[in-house]
Amino acid sequence: MIASVRGAVTARKPDHVVVECAGVGYRVAVSAETLKAVPAAGKDVLLHTHLVMRDDAMHLYGFSSEEERELFLMLIGVQGVGPKVALAVLSGGRPRELLNAIATGDSARFQAVPGIGKRTADRVIVELREKVAGRVSEEIVITKSDDPRILARQGLESLGFSAQEADELLDAADGESAEDLIAAALRAAR
Repeated sequence: MIASVRGAVTARKPDHVVVECAGVGYRVAVSAETLKAVPAAGKDVLLHTHLVMRDDAMHLYGFSSEEERELFLMLIGVQGVGPKVALAVLSGGRPRELLNAIATGDSARFQAVPGIGKRTADRVIVELREKVAGRVSEEIVITKSDDPRILARQGLESLGFSAQEADELLDAADGESAEDLIAAALRAAR
């Protein structure tokens, strides 16, 4: 198995990169999160990899961290989740955020991924919840709060805003409920 690839990036595409190692170019499928960590063409990169062999092809999947690769391996272990769907899931956020979503049973986060319906999202949570329970570190705080500002911040983060962007948008927003705050923040973001 090919555990990692280190070399010069020769191509960066939305769904893969090509890394040249000792004169051989490896086409490595990557998530959007990993692509953010891959430097421009000509620069060196180290990707942790997983090789999937099929009857008709070999596919190499790359990850910017060991944690992301481990989550990928857990996801493809779930019935109905193949490597492409697992990469789509990983494109939806950082590994710690996804582990937190599994631990808290956030099925909606997985249903938003193309290729995952309600049953598959529920299956991911049921099959992986116990596995990730030991991996969810103390750094991840599962917040149960009635504070509209905290709920609105979490809502904006789930829409793809960074924590800093969410805070800046909420500073300029007025509203009584989390929904009002999110709506006002989104209007201000335009």
